[in-house]
Amino acid sequence: MSQSNLILKEEVHRIVGCAMEVLNTLGHGLLEKPYENALVVEFGLQNIPCQQQRKFAINYKEIQVGEYIPDLICFDQIVVDTKTIDRFTDHELGQMLSYLRITGLKVGLLFNFKCSKLEWKRVVL
Repeated sequence: MSQSNLILKEEVHRIVGCAMEVLNTLGHGLLEKPYENALVVEFGLQNIPCQQQRKFAINYKEIQVGEYIPDLICFDQIVVDTKTIDRFTDHELGQMLSYLRITGLKVGLLFNFKCSKLEWKRVVL
């Protein structure tokens, strides 16, 4: 798939820009929650619709066995997960794929605020 055909390309671009602004303003090395909360503020300033800590049922054979609460859902279409880890691994990518299956959404963004340069990954189900 070519770069111009990426789904939700413009929305992802705007969200990543907000994450860069948050990192540039707060600096790196804090815990995850201040970055998540700062993203909510920045999304509001940039008129990006966002829900924080929305609940989704986790079902096993049509019986609810738990719930998943993503950090953020933007544009009602994109799961946003904030991290402060050494680096992304297959574990985080696998988690995001599970999150996308649970929410029924197609695109997820992982942000790592641990280092001075924003690390991010786009995950598509």
